[in-house]
Amino acid sequence: MLSPNAVSPAGQDPVSSPSLASAVSAARVAPAKRIDSHRLLSGGRELVIEHAGQEYRLRLTRNDKLILTK
Repeated sequence: MLSPNAVSPAGQDPVSSPSLASAVSAARVAPAKRIDSHRLLSGGRELVIEHAGQEYRLRLTRNDKLILTK
């Protein structure tokens, strides 16, 4: 673990480096909401999702895979 006063070899403060800052921000993000696909489809095989004025179709295939198309 780095000490609070540690400096990276390039002379940058490691906490202010872009990659580390992104990793720290990602660690603070709340976990994504989860929903079972069968519940989302409500027993059907296709669902239309409206997003930004566009229609997307979420389909359940015969092989039990999900396909999202525009």
